[in-house]
Amino acid sequence: MKVIVGMSGGVDSAVAAYLLKKEGYEVAGLFMKNWDSNINNDPEGVTDGICPQEQDYADAKAVCDELGIALYRVDFIKEYWDDVFKYFLTELEKGRTPNPDIMCNKYIKFDKFKKEAFKLGADKIATGHYARIEGNRLLRAVDQNKDQTYFLSQVTTEQLKDVLFPIGHLTKPEVRKIAEEAGIPVAKKKDSTGICFIGERHYQEFVSNYLKGKKGDIIDVETGKKVGEHNGLMNYTIGQRRNVGLSGDEKRHYVCGKDSKTNTLYVAYGDDSKYLLSDEALIEDMNFISSKHPTFATAKFRYRSEDVPVSIEYIDNKNIRVKYENGKSVTPGQACVIYLGEQVIGGGIIKQVFKEGKEIWYLK
Repeated sequence: MKVIVGMSGGVDSAVAAYLLKKEGYEVAGLFMKNWDSNINNDPEGVTDGICPQEQDYADAKAVCDELGIALYRVDFIKEYWDDVFKYFLTELEKGRTPNPDIMCNKYIKFDKFKKEAFKLGADKIATGHYARIEGNRLLRAVDQNKDQTYFLSQVTTEQLKDVLFPIGHLTKPEVRKIAEEAGIPVAKKKDSTGICFIGERHYQEFVSNYLKGKKGDIIDVETGKKVGEHNGLMNYTIGQRRNVGLSGDEKRHYVCGKDSKTNTLYVAYGDDSKYLLSDEALIEDMNFISSKHPTFATAKFRYRSEDVPVSIEYIDNKNIRVKYENGKSVTPGQACVIYLGEQVIGGGIIKQVFKEGKEIWYLK
């Protein structure tokens, strides 16, 4: 059976390929180039004359050479721009906080990539995601700190067919240890962080290459007084406390709202402020990975948030309403992912946020 692994140049995909080969599969790698700094008007995307993705390709090639497997390469630059990056910019312009990595999985990694892999003769594809599949169930990874099922919440059940997640049962330290013992060249390579096409760079500077921020007032939501000036709503997200642009005790002020109609940024004092809390949200564009439709479950409202117990009202097959207690920094544009224990039920995009039956006006 032939498995084509999505090789990123990192240790996770490298170990995924190594384990599959060890299990006896016929393994090949496929590297995706989704971003080109020259084409995408991204002058900061080149460091010392080298694009980070070209370095990643070189690392992927070194891994495949070490493992004795072929490495193919495909460019999805246009597809990524059309299906992921335009969505990212459009959501920012609306004043929302998008998660492009979720859309990359939906439109690129488990769609365009999968189709390309099958053209190359694959029976299955594999990636280095920390997640598990048992039967037709998508489950959290064993390593809860690295679990990536949140980012897989828009991948359909059809797309998950013929997919393997070889490292979902391992912890990150175990993956590193396997890589080191196997002599894999990227065993100690640093994990990539941030949005895939931004990487380690300064977020606001990157976004300014594509959207020009319009300055506006920063208002203390409790007093109604102007406390500063922001440099574009797209540069801020709910719950943010650093780099807000306030002097003095800014570290204790948190972004609690963005009104795109008036171009106003709202802040609240203290991380326990009532203005950071909500108790209900309307979720749109639901993708159900499971046939189960529980009325009580847990939800993640952002990747690093803890699970929140929720009750669920099913409006139709694309929209649900979730109710909860004291949800913190629930943000329009972010994903809401529903879990029943270890199993992923599905996920959608947060459309509206409510408190005590009323839509929170400063989140519109």
